[in-house]
Amino acid sequence: MTTLITPAHSFVYNNTRHNIYHANIGEGLPQHVHTFNHATYCSSGSCKISLEGRSYIITKDSQPLDLPANEWHEIETLEDGTVFTNIFRDGEY
Repeated sequence: MTTLITPAHSFVYNNTRHNIYHANIGEGLPQHVHTFNHATYCSSGSCKISLEGRSYIITKDSQPLDLPANEWHEIETLEDGTVFTNIFRDGEY
């Protein structure tokens, strides 16, 4: 089970919100769904991104993922010291 964390940093740049998370093993964003899509990328460590019927492991070398609107997803960190970011249009959340 993924333990919910809050962003270490959150800011708006050019009408997009950037939520930056610093997480350890098992922390992240438990399964949830919302009405907008967002991009997720990992800049340090690794994350498991689970979506309806599929999952991905992402690292600093991975392409950012676009998580679709209206589809459940979960972000779980696999290493201590992992840093990942969610980016979406400001005002959506």
